[in-house]
Amino acid sequence: MTTLRFRGDGHGDGTFRVLQMADVQDGPDVDPDTVALIEAAIREAKPDLVVFTGDQIRGYDPAWMRTFLRRRGERPGDHVREVTRFEAWWRRTFDGARLPDPPESEVPDDAVDALLDDARAKVRRCFAGFLGPVVRAGVPFAATYGNHDFQCGILAGEQDGIYREFPGCLNPRDPGEHGADGDNPLVCEPGTFALPVEASDGSGRVAMSVVMVNSGDYATERLSPDDTVFGEPSSHLAPAEYARDPRGLDLADSDGYGTPTPQALAWLGGVQHSLAERNGDGRPVPAIAFQHIPPQEFYQCLKEVPPLTPNAVEGARTFAGRCYVLDRSVCRPGSILGESIGCADVNCGEVAALRDAGGYFALYCGHDHKNAFVGHVDGLDLGYAPTCGFASYGPKSRLRGIRLFEFRESDPSAYATRMLTYGDLVECYGHNEARVFIGDHLVVDGPTLRDQLRRPGVFATLALLAGMAVSAVASAVGSAVKAATARKRQ
Repeated sequence: MTTLRFRGDGHGDGTFRVLQMADVQDGPDVDPDTVALIEAAIREAKPDLVVFTGDQIRGYDPAWMRTFLRRRGERPGDHVREVTRFEAWWRRTFDGARLPDPPESEVPDDAVDALLDDARAKVRRCFAGFLGPVVRAGVPFAATYGNHDFQCGILAGEQDGIYREFPGCLNPRDPGEHGADGDNPLVCEPGTFALPVEASDGSGRVAMSVVMVNSGDYATERLSPDDTVFGEPSSHLAPAEYARDPRGLDLADSDGYGTPTPQALAWLGGVQHSLAERNGDGRPVPAIAFQHIPPQEFYQCLKEVPPLTPNAVEGARTFAGRCYVLDRSVCRPGSILGESIGCADVNCGEVAALRDAGGYFALYCGHDHKNAFVGHVDGLDLGYAPTCGFASYGPKSRLRGIRLFEFRESDPSAYATRMLTYGDLVECYGHNEARVFIGDHLVVDGPTLRDQLRRPGVFATLALLAGMAVSAVASAVGSAVKAATARKRQ
């Protein structure tokens, strides 16, 4: 396997660059604008490592309708979303897309294997699309998983194997997999593993670690009064079981989000002990963690404000009914809050585990496509990369981007980070601005509607249109009154 190492002269002042690519979220044929952004970011940054932080696959894309899984454990194709059926019809009718028909009944057992083979081929095509620039540049890469990757019907363990078919993949084998090193302490499960970065002097000392964490997908259990939010008892009740709404639109992911497994949470501390033993000094190694779904502590980067505050966003689920803006006292300049933080309904204790383990200085996520902030809370940086894809919702084209990190060997925790955006590297507008506009103004429920109305530009436009409509009605009424008066005089 490739050895990651700080660049430098061997005197302890080397550098190491990482690109975080979040939420490619595309189908088998990756959008050309996404590929152009990835190519441009690699040219600009000359990275030593690329990390993909989940939702590389748009698992609900119509291309995977026949093997679609809304939740793990279902039969492929049993619960295709109505919005996916509509998208398939639209693309066939107006784009001439060749897409499979949605299953109208349960997929027969003897057809499942063939359908899954087709799904695997489409996954490979998707991977080849967004990995192409990375592989051609010869940059090592690693990937973890989000809440949509598995929905194509191919689960994380098998996707891991497909990633390893591409040169430069650093995803290790699952310890339980045949032929894997079951005693490797740097590996927990698919999507959860550590990548040591060695010192520039060639001594083999681990100067830093990049830790990938599989943050789960969807909640599988109902909250109880014993569950906690920020360490306090929670009174929030989980929604009705998903099975009660098997054909719903599910635009806003009606079930709660998942969390890392208990094994992963325990491993976060154990891997630090292993790296300290490798160095022989017993000291925690400086480490940055990457995952998809943010934990609840990300809300500590925000402050609550009155509902009519411009650009405020409404909290989601456990935090519903309250409005927030960035807390500028803890966030870095240039931070952006574009939507609510979509975290799990329970606090699983991950951030506490990172702090208790020692060495961890930052946790970066994706998942919430419009967010691009970095905050510092109780000694730990909590940050986002927005979507780098163009096939799902997100901000304006010019704000979609990839996050660059530059670490210094002498003190990795004093890193620099900035966004490499489509607007800066490619152009201001993508090739399908109608889709981008819809994705930027997508309304899926009451809170997202209210968030849109709190955007000054949207409110001003609606107010102007309303004023024009009122003026037009008033003019029409006035004309009608004048006409009626004239007829009476006659």
